[in-house]
Amino acid sequence: MRTIENAVIEDFKSTLRGTVLQAGDVEYDAARTIWNAMIDRRPALIVRCAGTADVLASVAFASRHDLPLAIRGGGHNIAGSALCDDGLVIDLSRLRSVRIDPEARRAQVEAGATLADFDHEAQAFGLATPLGINSTTGVAGLTLGGGFGWLSRTLGLTVDNLVAAEIVTADARRLRVSATEHPDLFWAICGGGGKFGVVTNFEFQLHPVGPEVTAGLIVFPFDQARQVLSSYRDAVNSMRDDLSVWAVLRRAPPLPFLPVDVHGANVMVLAVFSPSKERTSCRPSGPCAASASRWASI
Repeated sequence: MRTIENAVIEDFKSTLRGTVLQAGDVEYDAARTIWNAMIDRRPALIVRCAGTADVLASVAFASRHDLPLAIRGGGHNIAGSALCDDGLVIDLSRLRSVRIDPEARRAQVEAGATLADFDHEAQAFGLATPLGINSTTGVAGLTLGGGFGWLSRTLGLTVDNLVAAEIVTADARRLRVSATEHPDLFWAICGGGGKFGVVTNFEFQLHPVGPEVTAGLIVFPFDQARQVLSSYRDAVNSMRDDLSVWAVLRRAPPLPFLPVDVHGANVMVLAVFSPSKERTSCRPSGPCAASASRWASI
């Protein structure tokens, strides 16, 4: 366990606009809780940053005191990379600003924003960029990992639509990176994960999508999985580019359109999305049709 004198920590706090949490503080346990509840790590310090200046100060402090460093955006990474034991966590979850320029079709997105934050602002103008599939996912972690979602068949990965980013490097410098500004570093963060610095802001290209789309689930009994997957395999090669259909094997969640006795049972699911508001011809035929008709929500 690393120990840092209280006077040093208090001096550090005085340089910040955000807050610093330590074990024993009222909000400490809540701040170290992430999406994967199996992760139970205890950082020495959690810095809830209020802006880029706090990130700069935190990186410099961790370097001076040889502290392990973790970066929390949405906290959705299943491996728990948003936390570390006995180190410093840069918590960006309060930096959730999303600014849309509908004329230029650009979005400026802070590193704590979730997919829901992004889509809420962009859809006010009928715009979107390829993101993930869960609204609670953080934009930062998704983007730095490459990012794919419902629009990826036609518009590519999330990083394919990343125009520029602002990043704090390990030597506590703030840089803007793009195809023309520090291009090697920009190339590295486009799918390289969060290991090249702390990205505080993303600039994305937007595309006309929505606000009305076709989306939903078609749920089959698990004993029909082999037949559904065989039909799915045969259909994908002729599927039009703007139609996404994902095959998922899972336990049925308590969705309102599913019978109660199905909740928790193994099921075969086709998740469907099309940016067109017109219904797509994705319903099955043959022996699976009756079950799909009974359980579908689309």
